[in-house]
Amino acid sequence: MSDVATRLDVFKTYKLYVGGKFPRSESGRVYEVTDAKGQWLANAPLGTRKDARDAVLAARAAVKGWAGTTAYNRGQVLYRVAEMLQGRREQFAAEVSAAEGIGPKKAAALVDAAIDRWIWYAGWTDKVAQIAGGANPVAGPFFNLSTPEPTGVVGIVAPQAGYGHSLLGLVSVIAPAIATGNTVVVAAAADAPLPALSLGEVLATSDVPGGVVNIISGKTADIVPTLASHQDVNAVDLTGAIAADGPGAAQALEAAAADTLKRVVRPELDPFAQDWTNAPGTDRLLSFLETKTVWHPMGI
Repeated sequence: MSDVATRLDVFKTYKLYVGGKFPRSESGRVYEVTDAKGQWLANAPLGTRKDARDAVLAARAAVKGWAGTTAYNRGQVLYRVAEMLQGRREQFAAEVSAAEGIGPKKAAALVDAAIDRWIWYAGWTDKVAQIAGGANPVAGPFFNLSTPEPTGVVGIVAPQAGYGHSLLGLVSVIAPAIATGNTVVVAAAADAPLPALSLGEVLATSDVPGGVVNIISGKTADIVPTLASHQDVNAVDLTGAIAADGPGAAQALEAAAADTLKRVVRPELDPFAQDWTNAPGTDRLLSFLETKTVWHPMGI
């Protein structure tokens, strides 16, 4: 008989990521997450409206500090996220492979693309003002300058499971929002939340201040309406809304957002046709920026 006792597997406990901490769901409930073949992977927290409100509170508290951070420093922070994600590449490749139902090599390539995406947006943090702002010609002895400022708190419906969505798509909607100084509350893909919840662990061990990114798992229909109607949320990105609950749900969310004059990024009509491996461009960087214009006399 072996002197070494047979070890039991230590199953990973997934939790929400809110305010830089890892709380359990307010309800105390979980739901089963399965792979593409229907095999059990883990239990994920079943987020509630109360969890969404707590996340908005944390995001609002972080707005002033994060928006006040220099653009150069935000770039350093996003680069640090890429570093930490690189260190956990194998774990994320396994989670993406299970979520997407793809082979290890394709999954690893998607993780590499997600790492590169963080670096892409890290490079834009101190450059976006050059394309979103500028000096305006006016008739008179004045300087007229327009500068971009963050919108504030952004609610995000993460892309749902599909090729490249569970991690690369997730990073592609979070990174541009925080690169420009916003804070976010993310409703993770209900059917593939594990890469998102693990990303919270990466963010916690990076230099991202608590509350800048908040991640909630659970049923999209239970979480997102709170974000769309919440008066302390300034904008919503409905990217994953149609894939999660259908066109009617997306329209209802947009209508709820209109009641509080939120900025809205509409979802693609065919969300699974979007290729997240394409170059991201600057559209999402500009989606959650406000323009402040200042007049100043030229003097003599």
